[in-house]
Amino acid sequence: MLRNRHTAWRPLRVALLSATVLLAACGEKPQQQDMSGMKVPVSVIQVQPEVTPIFTELPGRVEAIKEAEVRARVTGIVTAINFEQGSEVKEGDLLFTIDPAPYEAVRDQAAAQLKNAQAEAQTASLLAQRYGKLIKENAVSRQDYDTAMARANQAQAAVAAAKAALKAAEIDLGYTKVTAPISGRIGRAEITEGALVSATQATHLATIQHLDEMYVDITRPVGEVMSLRKAIADGTLKSDPDGAARVSAILDDRSVYEETGRLLFSGVSVDPTTGQLNMRAVFPNPDQLLLPGMFVRVRLEQGVDEKALLVPTQAVQYGANGTTSLMIVKDDVVQVVPVKLGSTIDGRVIINEGLEPNSTVIVEGFQKIRPGAPVQGMPWKAAPATQEDASSSSNNG
Repeated sequence: MLRNRHTAWRPLRVALLSATVLLAACGEKPQQQDMSGMKVPVSVIQVQPEVTPIFTELPGRVEAIKEAEVRARVTGIVTAINFEQGSEVKEGDLLFTIDPAPYEAVRDQAAAQLKNAQAEAQTASLLAQRYGKLIKENAVSRQDYDTAMARANQAQAAVAAAKAALKAAEIDLGYTKVTAPISGRIGRAEITEGALVSATQATHLATIQHLDEMYVDITRPVGEVMSLRKAIADGTLKSDPDGAARVSAILDDRSVYEETGRLLFSGVSVDPTTGQLNMRAVFPNPDQLLLPGMFVRVRLEQGVDEKALLVPTQAVQYGANGTTSLMIVKDDVVQVVPVKLGSTIDGRVIINEGLEPNSTVIVEGFQKIRPGAPVQGMPWKAAPATQEDASSSSNNG
């Protein structure tokens, strides 16, 4: 009887154990569903096409618009230096004085020779006039008359030569006072007082540079120029109505130079060794922050993209092999799209390929998400940009 009772309870225990396991499983399943269904909050933006100027940045070298090397034009001893090195000088200011005594003597000698020639010319002229009257009366021979006229003409020529010699002597005497050929900033004196300078060797005395405006010489790969022309031709980019190209300069400290420059010309031939086109821009330089020989980054405006897609630079993901991508939200889950980047403008980068208009791009919150993860998009609020950040973003364009 007892054995039959145990046999009857065995199926009941199995049923109770199975029910317990089923209940435990049913209780855990909703909890797992709740965990997997949690949406991670991320900051996002919705990308809309916008009209954007397109820039390119190129290295450039600053050159003076006017640069004059002051050189000796007469030989002599420098007796005085009449300027302060590094100061501003005006055209015509006295810079150096070369001993004028030898040239004063040559000038005086030339003046005396001129007076002598003028006296001889006067005598010859009077004789020619007298013979002119006598020839009419046949009082002198024709040969004597012709000789007198020839000597009068020779005397006049001697006067002209003496005047020229005097003028040359006065010019050389004037060169003993070396003046500024242009206005600008003068550098250091290349010689000292008491030094012998030579006209034949054209001794370098100093250099003056005009700094109110400066050239910036830049080169550009011909491939970029061809791509630009193609983009304008097919309507991807639109150039300025007036056709003028504006440029800005970025200094060594990554600050943007306040004055806007303009492009003067672009080369029409390609350097066969570098494949570059030569271009030149001119910048106002009222505060003389640009100095000859400086290297700057030149931002060249090359057109307008009327349907540019821009995202904050921090939204771009960089792969180990150099690839670039964005994380977007589609149907409330994360998707990764590979993209190609363009220029960087004020902390935002242009997406040339891979991104569709009206896409929702993740900007912040990458630490807790992965492709396929559900997310909750929240509008991204940009932090106020500092001057250093703005300069850095401009430099990276």
